[in-house]
Amino acid sequence: MRDSGNNYVGLDIGTNKVRCVVGMVDSEDPSKITILGYGSSQNIGMRKGVVVHIGDVTESIIKAITEAERLSGFAIHDVTVNINGSHATGLNSQGVIAISSADREITLDDRYRVEEAASIIQLPPNREIVQVFPKNYRLDGQENIKDPVGMNGVRLEVDTHIVSASTPSLKNLDMALEKAQVRATHHTISSLASAEAVLNRQQKESGTVLLDIGAGTTNLVVIEDGEVQHVAVLPLGGINITNDLAIGLKTDLDVAEKVKIEFASLKEGVVKKDSIKVSVRDQTHIFKTKDIDLITEARVEELLEYVDDELKKISRSRKLPGGVVIVGGTAKLPGLAEFTREKLQLAARIGKLQPLSGLIDKIDDPSFSTAIGLMMLDMLLPSGESLNTKKIQGKTFNFARTIFNKIK
Repeated sequence: MRDSGNNYVGLDIGTNKVRCVVGMVDSEDPSKITILGYGSSQNIGMRKGVVVHIGDVTESIIKAITEAERLSGFAIHDVTVNINGSHATGLNSQGVIAISSADREITLDDRYRVEEAASIIQLPPNREIVQVFPKNYRLDGQENIKDPVGMNGVRLEVDTHIVSASTPSLKNLDMALEKAQVRATHHTISSLASAEAVLNRQQKESGTVLLDIGAGTTNLVVIEDGEVQHVAVLPLGGINITNDLAIGLKTDLDVAEKVKIEFASLKEGVVKKDSIKVSVRDQTHIFKTKDIDLITEARVEELLEYVDDELKKISRSRKLPGGVVIVGGTAKLPGLAEFTREKLQLAARIGKLQPLSGLIDKIDDPSFSTAIGLMMLDMLLPSGESLNTKKIQGKTFNFARTIFNKIK
C-alpha cells in the first residue's frame, strides 16, 4: 500500500453502518473532486450514535477502512470523523473584546480573540466544546458584519453557535479509532458534513434546514446567511420505524426491516394492493398494506414534529426559503419529501451530491452524504489543525466554507 499523500478520508461512524470514502482533488481540474475508494461495514457496537461496545465499533471501522484501502490502493492513517448522538448539543454565546492597537484596525488575531472570548462558557465537567461557529460580528454597534478584518473600531462583538459533546462519548470514539490504528485529524458533527456534500451556496445563504436521518439518530443543522444557526441531534431514526413495524405487525425484527425497505411508503394517491407478501428464512408472511402505511406515517410524523420544535426554538418554523434537504439512509423512503413538505410547510427535497468523478456509482446515494462531506472537510481544513482546538475553531470552519464555495 502507498501512503495516502494528497488523498483525503472521511469516516462516517453511524449507528447501523460505518462508511469510509477516499478522495483527491483532480490534478487537471482543481474544481473537481475524484473518489478513489470507499468502504462500508455493518456496525453493531453503537446505540443511537453512541459507542456501547468499543470492540465491535473497532471491528466495523477496520472492515470499512480495509475495503476503502483495497479500492484506492492507499494506506489510511488519518481521517476526519463525525460526532453523533443526542449528547451533541448546540447553544448560543456572545463574545466581546476591546481593540487596543494604535490605529484601531481589526486584525485576524482580534477576530480569533473575540471568538475565543465567546467560547469561555460554563460547562459541566463531563462536557467539552467541539466547534464554535461565528454567526455575525458587531463593531461599535454596526450589526451583521460577516468579516471585520481590516475595519476600524473600538469594540468588537461576535454572536456564535457553540456545539458541545459528552467527554466520555468522545473519548470512547477516539479509543475505537486508536484500536483500529487510525487517527482523527478533525471532528465535526454529521449534519455539517452532509451539508458540505449536498448544499449549494444559494441554499446556505437563503436559509435551509438539512436533515440527516440515519438509523438511530436524526442530525439537524440550520444554515442561513452562510453561517450555522442551529444544531441538534434527535434520538430517532430508521430503526424506530422498524421497531414500530415489528410491534404493530407482531413480527420479527428482520421481517419488519424487510417490510420497511421493500414496502413502506409515504406516497399518497397511489393505487396499492390490499396486502403484501414477504419471505424470510423460507417463511412467507402476509401483512395489510394499510397497517404498514399507518405505522410508517405515525413514526415519521412524530420525527417531523420534533424537527419543527427545533425550528421554533430559533423562530424559523415555516420561515426558511431554502426549505428542507433530506439525506441519510431513511431518505430513500418513498414519498418522504412530499410528506415533509406537507407537515413542515416548507419546500422539501432529497439531497443530491455535489458533482464528483471517479468511483461514484456505488456512493451516489443519500446514505453516503456524511462520509463524502467528511472527506471534503478533510480536504479543506488545514492539516495538523483540529476543529476541537478552541483557539482555531472559528477560523478553520470559515476557511473551509470559503474554499468550498470557490470550488463550487
